[in-house]
Amino acid sequence: MVGKSQIKYIRSLQQKKHRKASGLFVAEGVKLVNELLLSGYSPRFLYTTDPEILPENVPPFEVVKEADLIRMSGLRSPNKVLAVFPIPESSPFIGEGWILALDSVQDPGNLGTIIRLCDWFGIPNLVCSEDTVDCYNPKVLQATMGSIARVNLFYTPLSEFLSNSKKPVYGAFMNGESAYGVRWPDSGVLVMGNEAHGISGEVGDHIHKKVSIPQFGRVSAESLNVATATAILLSELRRNPGN
Repeated sequence: MVGKSQIKYIRSLQQKKHRKASGLFVAEGVKLVNELLLSGYSPRFLYTTDPEILPENVPPFEVVKEADLIRMSGLRSPNKVLAVFPIPESSPFIGEGWILALDSVQDPGNLGTIIRLCDWFGIPNLVCSEDTVDCYNPKVLQATMGSIARVNLFYTPLSEFLSNSKKPVYGAFMNGESAYGVRWPDSGVLVMGNEAHGISGEVGDHIHKKVSIPQFGRVSAESLNVATATAILLSELRRNPGN
């Protein structure tokens, strides 16, 4: 049985300030936890109601009752396994190829989906402004479906990063050149903006080329969801490199 103090401690990690102070984060669900375990993450604590759902040769774990898992969980419907992992150090920066940069993306679901898109399209590095939502937010982790284990994330002052970059910088704007006609280079930085306000003026000063996604509908939608727009632009730059 898990003690009350341990349950309280694990529940506290749902908050960013406690994750930052402890250097730990919580992962829940069979898919997410197993992906992290298979990627070499070493859990500080590992709890499950069903040991058979864990991969072979896992670190020590504790079998708990469903009631205890519910008390530890931040989910409405806990899913058989919960783990507490140390927050890893960022891997050495890989400078080749494309980099995706996010300017103040706030929605956890959007960030999680974008991390998954980076994994799908082979974008190894994701650079986030310091006010972008925390990638270890439980809702972000759930949306990544384990892809966070394969994408290198950095939080940094974005304007400074772009000013020091030697790569061409592309930014998503409503009034940019159609992405379908862009001659995408083999290497660059693609910047995606905030859900409500787009790319900030400060970051926009470092954009070399504005790109947009053409609209075909007769009724004018205000904009695309940032994760949806990211998917389209990543697909396009992978489809037509140097076209």
